[in-house]
Amino acid sequence: MLKYSVITVTPLQENCSLVWCDTTKKAAVIDPGGEVERIVELITEKGVELERILITHCHFDHVGAVADLVEQLDIPVEGPHLDDKFLVDGLPRQGAMFGYKSVRPFTPTKCLDQGDSIQIGEITLQVLHCPGHTPGHLSFYNRESKTAFVGDVIFKGSVGRTDFEGGDHNQLINSIREKLLPLGSDVTFIPGHGPSSTFGEERLSNPFLLNNPI
Repeated sequence: MLKYSVITVTPLQENCSLVWCDTTKKAAVIDPGGEVERIVELITEKGVELERILITHCHFDHVGAVADLVEQLDIPVEGPHLDDKFLVDGLPRQGAMFGYKSVRPFTPTKCLDQGDSIQIGEITLQVLHCPGHTPGHLSFYNRESKTAFVGDVIFKGSVGRTDFEGGDHNQLINSIREKLLPLGSDVTFIPGHGPSSTFGEERLSNPFLLNNPI
């Protein structure tokens, strides 16, 4: 059974998710945006074995602790999609633009694509390519627990920004309608920022979906 714990890191309030298999205690961390000490403390607190880092997209606020975790724990980095390579390459420049001069670059061990799956102990995460916020944005879905980790695609009452390089609003709305909402109204999603919600709740009340009848 999938278990997870979310901590909010950095002044940009990014959600970093630790996910693990309750049977084997094998684990992955999704979008370690910063404050590596707190992330390591959470891993120790939960008594799990971190096997890999998963990346939804390569905006600096979601990957700021990746290089430090790789250095400390010698684990692979999986994701994002290859279409985010230009963001991976430009991480130090991204961080500097927002006053974060210490953002360290890293090299993904493996890029992921629609239809891939990730095994963590006895649980499986399905990989969904959800472009729009960035060209290579990914979401991760566990069917058994009906839980999705969606990065900055959709939020409670809102959707991801598309005014950054590579963003496309219509593409974002299409990703939500074609990739995420069909997973089911009872699916809980953990966004990259802010509180969790369900796709059913957002289908009925999210103004960005109600006002975009694509």
